[in-house]
This record gives sequence, structure tokens and C-alpha cells, in this order.
Amino acid sequence: MAGTTQLNPWRLSVAPMMAWTDRHCRHFHRLITSSTRLYTEMVTTGALVHGDVAKHLRHEAETETPTALQIGGSEPPEMAHAARLAVQWGYDEVNLNCGCPSKRVQRGAFGACLMNEAGLVADGVKAMLDAVGGQIPVTVKHRIGIDRQECYSFVRDFVGTVAQAGCSVFIVHARNAWLQGLSPKENREIPPLRYELVHQLKVDFPELTIAINGGINHGPAIEEQLQRVDGVMVGRAAYRDPVLMADWDSRFLGLGPASDGRYQSDGVIDDDWRLDIEQRMVDYIGRQAALNGTPWAHAATHFLGLWNGRPGARAWRQVWSDHRLKAQAVSEVFALARQARLAAAPVARDPTG
Repeated sequence: MAGTTQLNPWRLSVAPMMAWTDRHCRHFHRLITSSTRLYTEMVTTGALVHGDVAKHLRHEAETETPTALQIGGSEPPEMAHAARLAVQWGYDEVNLNCGCPSKRVQRGAFGACLMNEAGLVADGVKAMLDAVGGQIPVTVKHRIGIDRQECYSFVRDFVGTVAQAGCSVFIVHARNAWLQGLSPKENREIPPLRYELVHQLKVDFPELTIAINGGINHGPAIEEQLQRVDGVMVGRAAYRDPVLMADWDSRFLGLGPASDGRYQSDGVIDDDWRLDIEQRMVDYIGRQAALNGTPWAHAATHFLGLWNGRPGARAWRQVWSDHRLKAQAVSEVFALARQARLAAAPVARDPTG
């Protein structure tokens, strides 16, 4: 059984999410948590062999670290090529996607359907390990089963086979992947969560690092899982309510109490702290516009949850989501959003009369 006192690099992470966890999103998340492990969107090996490598892999290695590159592929030579690129571009890990159930991914014969080909996954892992030469870890993210396969032995044998090839870190989404009849969104919601299977993997493979993913969306749930496994990966909850991550460094990653004024005396996240994060993200967006011509709306979409639950949050989001403002400088939009938030917030009454 995993203990909560022995920290490891996979103790807490944010899941790879297509169209969401791009480099701008990761920069924003890193402003909130300094040490949570971050993951890229899945990048196919074909895109790295035949496409614009810089477009897919460019990131701020010094400020984003630790960050893992997630790849999707099924050809060991291409997987090895992608792993070498991960090293060259300064990533801290290369992760193989064996969990995505989308039709597009299935047509490429990778993602969740690879769980039916454990031997091929093992060959790919071996090729990647040889390619990186011990410079970064090679890890696998997968499901607990395929379609209506309910037997624990399926995922146990998959992990055992891939581990024999040298993989020692498995991130397990605690749902089956239904390859027919469900959309990717439905695959995140309809197949039941079965955490007990992931817990059993840790019992059966105590020497491996086992991290759990799926439906874990608040601090107490993270704490509970860390009693049973080595790590927790949080997905959409972290994206939609990013302030959830504000205490992760101090609460879960052993970095001591937060000392940057992010909390009020009642434990609520301080509005000035949120405003500082917003200002720092606006500064980043301005730099990206100057250096790369990145439209502010492309990067700003990732921080729309920053003021969730606070007075004026809806008015603030409406400004940042208003594409009629896309021609304005990001600093001007920032000022408009702040004005809208303050104007929409209820005015505190004077208790003296």
C-alpha cells in the first residue's frame, strides 16, 4: 500500500486533455502550482514524423517543468522517434496513450485499442526506453478494460506484460473504454468508475508506481486515494476550477504552507491573489502576442475559471469571451474585465448604518 509521506514525481498531476492542455494552459496552471506534474495534449507520432515539430513541441521548458509529453502511436520506430524528440525538447517524461477511445484514434490503431495488444505496447515501450537511454521516464496511461470486459485479470495482465518491457509507471483511468457506441465525452461519464481495480494493481505490483485517474475532483478525494496508490491525476476539475490547485503544493507536495497571501483568514482564496494571477497571465499573453502573434483569445480561454464562485465572475468571463474585443490589446481587455467584475459584484453594506 502506498503511503502519503513518500513523495514521488507522479504524486499529483493534471491530465492530458485534447484542445485544453496546450502550452498556454500549462503556463497558467504553473502560476498556480509550482510542482504538480503537467501533461501536454496527446501528439500523434505521425505528426512528429511528418509534421511541424516545433508547433507541437514548443514550450517553456524552464518554467513549465515538470511537464510530460504524451504521444499516441502504435509503430515502435515512430514511438522511439517521438521519445528522442521529447528529450531534445526538454520534456521530463514521455507518456504513451493507451486510453483514448475516440473513433479517430481507433482508426489510427492506437489509444485504448492498444490494450488488446499488450505485446505491441511492450515492444513500443522497449523502443522508447532504448531511445531515451535513461534520460527521462517512459510511462503508460491506460484504462482498466475495453468495452464490457469486466475481468480484473485483463488489466493485470496488460500491466504485467508492459512492466516486463521496463515500464515502471502506470497512470490508470479507472473506467473501461467502450470502443463502440459512446462518444469520448460519454466514455468519461458512462462506464462506471471502479477504483478498487486500480488499488488491486498496487497490491499486486508493489514495485510499480501506480497513479489513479477518473472522477477525482476535490482535496479530500485526493487524500483518500493517496492512501491506496502512489499518485492522483486530476482532469477536467482542475481545468474548470483551477483554484482547486491553489493548495496542492503545500497540501500534497511537501512544500510547506503557502506564504504568498493567497488565503484569507477564513481559508477562502484571496481576491488579490486571483488578481495577481490574472495580471501575470495577461503579461504572458502580451509576450506571446509580441513574439509569436498569438491572439489573446486563444490563450485567455484557459483561465476563464479563475474567478469561479466569486462576485462578478460571470461578467468577467463575458468580457474575456467577447470576440468582438479581439482587435483590442490584451491589457485593455484586462481593464474592461476587471471593471465589469467589480461593477457586477454586490456592494457591501456599511454595518454602522
